[in-house]
Amino acid sequence: GLKVSDISLGSSGNSDPEVVARAYDLGVNLFDSAESYRWGGAEKAIGEALKGRRDKVYLTSKTKAGASESRSEIMASLEDSLRRLQTDYVDIYFNHSVNDVDRLRNDEWLEFVELARRQGKIRFSGVSGHGSQLAACIDYAIDNDIADVILVAYNFAQDPDFYDKLRHVFHWSSIQPELPRLLAKAKSKDVGVLAMKTLMGARLNDMRPYERPGATFSHAAFRWVLSNPNVDALLISMSDRDDIDEYVAASGTGENSAYDRQLLERYAYMRAGNYCQPGCNACVNVCPNGVEIAEVLRTRMYDVDYGDRALANDEYAALGDAASACAGCTTQECLGACPIGVPIAEFTRDAARRLG
Repeated sequence: GLKVSDISLGSSGNSDPEVVARAYDLGVNLFDSAESYRWGGAEKAIGEALKGRRDKVYLTSKTKAGASESRSEIMASLEDSLRRLQTDYVDIYFNHSVNDVDRLRNDEWLEFVELARRQGKIRFSGVSGHGSQLAACIDYAIDNDIADVILVAYNFAQDPDFYDKLRHVFHWSSIQPELPRLLAKAKSKDVGVLAMKTLMGARLNDMRPYERPGATFSHAAFRWVLSNPNVDALLISMSDRDDIDEYVAASGTGENSAYDRQLLERYAYMRAGNYCQPGCNACVNVCPNGVEIAEVLRTRMYDVDYGDRALANDEYAALGDAASACAGCTTQECLGACPIGVPIAEFTRDAARRLG
């Protein structure tokens, strides 16, 4: 197995080698990326920062291998990533953002994994995802022995027990109630578990007035994830030195305190009705214009919550200005579609104004 840092670097919001180097200096040894992050810029930053240190770190990357993708196409994607990372192998290579079991049934992916492993270009294969079909995909991957590692969206918002204790305060149902079962199943089968999207939208500034020295919302959220014995490590996007210094300081800090719990509960209450939960997709078929509502709201989150306009612009552009139809929409069939009250029409129009 891999002995990885419990808090590791995700690079979706970074293309700066100095950020990567700072994380390494503070003890991070797992660096995650994908061919799509910053259009390859994230991989380039990691490759530049870690030259001469390859034997001291673990590198991962990802590609969206579709249900009809050929082995040669997937191999070409891997080799492009290896060039950007300035290495001849990655430790984990993920089929990225899987939300359709047919993508896992593709024999070409399985043949690619076998060939790439034989050629020494990958050590382990994985599946990542945070969509509405996550449970089915992870079950299939584990049952059919096609993933050595899974990377899933996992935070306190996806724990049914967390919200059961808050039902007297507000109504919010766990969207991925099977996640605890999936993580335990992975552990029982010796499948590694990495968690992402651990900050539930990362509105950190909203919580600053309530934090104490050594007791921040981010640390509380990280400790909650890492207190699950079935989670091996978490990935968190680090965009600047302040992010790195704050996040890495939570490494090895143990179990949640009572005050941690108060911070998480306060944050959950503040986000009720304005946070689009990964994997819900209750709104997926309601738009007569075919707008991918959850995807549009995700890009808006990158701008409004993460403060990362560049990432938001990149992801929104990849959707083809998907929310432009919302500006002149008169039907508003999306109203009331969200089970937790997110104002879909307001937010999709806002995304179009910001990012279109």
